[in-house]
Amino acid sequence: MRIIAIQASPDERGLTASMAAAALAGAQAAGAETELVHLCRLKVEACRTCGRQGWGRCWDEASCVIEDDMASLVEKMVACDGLVLATPVYFGDVSEPFKRLFDRVRRCEFGKSSLHRLQGKWVLGIAAAGGSGRGCPTCLVSMERYYQHIGMQVFDQLSVSQRSRAYMLVAARSAGEALLRHVGAQDADVQ
Repeated sequence: MRIIAIQASPDERGLTASMAAAALAGAQAAGAETELVHLCRLKVEACRTCGRQGWGRCWDEASCVIEDDMASLVEKMVACDGLVLATPVYFGDVSEPFKRLFDRVRRCEFGKSSLHRLQGKWVLGIAAAGGSGRGCPTCLVSMERYYQHIGMQVFDQLSVSQRSRAYMLVAARSAGEALLRHVGAQDADVQ
């Protein structure tokens, strides 16, 4: 079993990255092979809304015309058994790197020729607020909207602020372990 975490903060030692790492530590303790992807290290451009209707090759071929790191990251997402997606909360919403990636992913996964390769993929979402934490609820709603468009399934969503960091790191570790057990149980039910 393989669990991948994508953390979308430029601060690789901050709250968002720590939460993603804690979730992976839980999954790894339960037997998963894990990988932490620092999205800000990758080159992922914004959607160009190609074509007359704002759709290009994404609609017809489920792929993007932009040649950057998105396609290889999507391949990792498709190949894993479960995902941890962690974003800092900026102005009550997901971070810009998270938005750039998932604006393009949902276009490729939503189009008429889409293979729906991420449909049914289990996701643990994490919204990490460095400030008051008041923006976490709306950020989690934004994250869930992306998942719905892509057809991914929400395992759980966690919100954390600096005030709740200590006990939410424990919760993230438990959630990562529970995600792996859930995905494993789902796979066993299919077979």
